[in-house]
Amino acid sequence: MSEPSPLRVALVVGEESGDQLGARLMAALKRLSARPIAFFGVGGDRMAAEGMPSLFSLHDIAVMGFGPVVKRLPLIQLRTAETTGAVIAWRPDVLVIIDSPDFTHRVARDVRAALPDLPVVDYVCPSVWAWRPSRARRMAAYVDHVLTLLPFEPAVLARLKGPDATYVGHPLIDRPEQLTPAPGERPPLGGGVPPTLLVLPGSRSGEIDRMLALYGRVLDVLSVRGLAVRPVLPAVERLRERIERETAGWSVRPVIVTGEAEKWAAFRSGHAALATSGTVTLELALAGVPSVIAYARDPLFRVISEVARRVPGLVNISMFGLANIILGEKASPEFLDPDLAPERLADALAPLLSDTPARAAQVAAFARLRDVMALPDGRPAADTAAAVVLRLAGR
Repeated sequence: MSEPSPLRVALVVGEESGDQLGARLMAALKRLSARPIAFFGVGGDRMAAEGMPSLFSLHDIAVMGFGPVVKRLPLIQLRTAETTGAVIAWRPDVLVIIDSPDFTHRVARDVRAALPDLPVVDYVCPSVWAWRPSRARRMAAYVDHVLTLLPFEPAVLARLKGPDATYVGHPLIDRPEQLTPAPGERPPLGGGVPPTLLVLPGSRSGEIDRMLALYGRVLDVLSVRGLAVRPVLPAVERLRERIERETAGWSVRPVIVTGEAEKWAAFRSGHAALATSGTVTLELALAGVPSVIAYARDPLFRVISEVARRVPGLVNISMFGLANIILGEKASPEFLDPDLAPERLADALAPLLSDTPARAAQVAAFARLRDVMALPDGRPAADTAAAVVLRLAGR
C-alpha cells in the first residue's frame, strides 16, 4: 500500500517566543497526526530543529517599539511579501500564524485573498481585550480559528464578533517541575538569611535602556532603609555582558544568571521580584513569587498610548500585568511611567520581603491563578493546540 501523502502545514512566526510555541506545536502535530507532515514557513532555531528551515532569519522582523519598527519597515514589508508569495506557491493544507500580529496577520490576510478556502489558524490571540477591539471583527475575514493562551480570550472574541476560538492552555502550565520549589529550595523567610529578590529588567535592549538603572536605584533605597536582600538577575545571554558592565558600580550588586535552567532555579528560590511587564510576570505568578510590576514606555509609544486613552473604546484595560488581567484584580502592584520613583517601588516591595498580609494575599491569588489556567483534561497545551489544527486541516 502506498504511503499517504504528507499533510502540508505552513507556519509563520515573527519572534523568538513564537518560535518556542511553534516548535512545541510541530512536535505535537508529528506525534498526533496519522499522516506524515511537511512543514514550510518562517521560524527560528527551535522550529528548524523540528524540521522546518526558515525562509529567512527572524532577526529581520523581530523588532519592538514604534521607533525600531519604523526604521526596519522597508525590510519588514519585503519579508511580508516574500512570505506571502512563498506560502501561496507552496499551497498548504493549513496555515498557522503565531503571535507577532503586525507581521503574521498581514501574511494571513494576503494569503486568504489568494487561497480563500485555506484554513487559517491564529495561535496566540492579539490583545483585542486591551486595545483596538475592532481588530477582532476584522480578523474573522481571514482567520478561521484562534488558539488562545489565556482562559478569558474565547469569550472576549465571541463578544466582539471575532473568529471562533479555543483556550488551549499556556505552555507554562505544562512545566510544574520548573515552577514548583523542591523542599528547601525556597528557604523560609526570617531565618537569618536575606531574602532572594529577583530583578527582571526585561529581555530586550530597549527595556534595559529604560529599566535597569531604575532597578539599581530601587536596590539603593532598600539598602538605605536597612532592608537586606540577595538580588538575582536572570538575563538573556546576548545581554549579559552589557548588564554586567552597567551593574558593576551598583552599591548592591546582583548575581547575574543566564540560561533556562538557571532562570527557573532562580524563580524556585526567589522570595519576591521586581519585574518589567511582560510574560515574565505571569511566570513569576505561576511560580508563586510575589512581585511588583513596572514598565517605562519608549517616548513615542508613551505619546501614542496617552492619546489612545482619550479615544473612547480604544483602550479597555486598567491593568497591564498578565496575572492581574487573568484574575481580574490587581494582585501585584503595578507602576507605569511617569509614576516610577524608586522610593515608590521600594515601598511596594518592602512588605513582600517578610511574612506580611500583603505577601500572603499575593501567594493566595497565585494559587487561584493556577486553578483558573489549568486545562480540565490535564492534556499538554501543545497537544490541545495540535488537535484543533489537525481537525481544521482535515487531517
